[in-house]
Amino acid sequence: MSDRTPAGQFLDAAIGLLQRVRDEEAEPISAAGTLLADTVAAGGRLFAFGAGHSSLAAQDLVYRAGGLALMNLLAVPGAVGVDVVPATLGSALERVDGLATAVLDSSPLRAGDALVIISLSGRNALPVEMALHARALGVRVIGVTSVAYATQTTSRHASGTFLKDHCDLVLDSKIAVGDAELALDTVPAPFAPASTVVTAALLQAVMATTAATLADRGIEPPLLRSGNVDGGHEWNTHVFTEYADRIFYRH
Repeated sequence: MSDRTPAGQFLDAAIGLLQRVRDEEAEPISAAGTLLADTVAAGGRLFAFGAGHSSLAAQDLVYRAGGLALMNLLAVPGAVGVDVVPATLGSALERVDGLATAVLDSSPLRAGDALVIISLSGRNALPVEMALHARALGVRVIGVTSVAYATQTTSRHASGTFLKDHCDLVLDSKIAVGDAELALDTVPAPFAPASTVVTAALLQAVMATTAATLADRGIEPPLLRSGNVDGGHEWNTHVFTEYADRIFYRH
């Protein structure tokens, strides 16, 4: 029997989106996992970026129990989330031309690395410019976005293009424009966003593919263990030492 409470409706919507991602994005997920495994095997480094709430999915990949130790956060000051005050400044920074280029040129990224760029709309200057400049530097780019925005909104980048237009691979989160799953006559605006749930799950599916692909090639994936299980800290210290030249969040 279906649960028609707002909570039940939201969970049903999130489950439906996850099922769509599983069924419709299986090939891009596999390709993205393979690209990251190729990068690790070749000695490259891994980075993830997202602005605003899209940063949550990027942060979920970094220094994560059960995750790849080599995933680093590429942070843009003021755009990482709601840690900046006023929070609206973060939204404004996403539209600033030149910011992404300055960040990349000051970062450790280099040719042969891989960068995951997460942007729900993919329309702002920051993610578009970041993808453009990263590829110009020889970095492989995986874009995670809602492709629907490219047909239902206009770009805010001078080129008129979207994040999806400048990636080696694109993962479509299937989120509807506006990122609100519920509507009620008694509520004046759509509500209940699902992009964080879906995007985080989508990227963890990619990470799982990366780890399994490395293992299939006879390469032990550099995974972290929980510090709350016996031996976890010792295990992680070993991984940090072995891959010190590819882990930047400890410096």
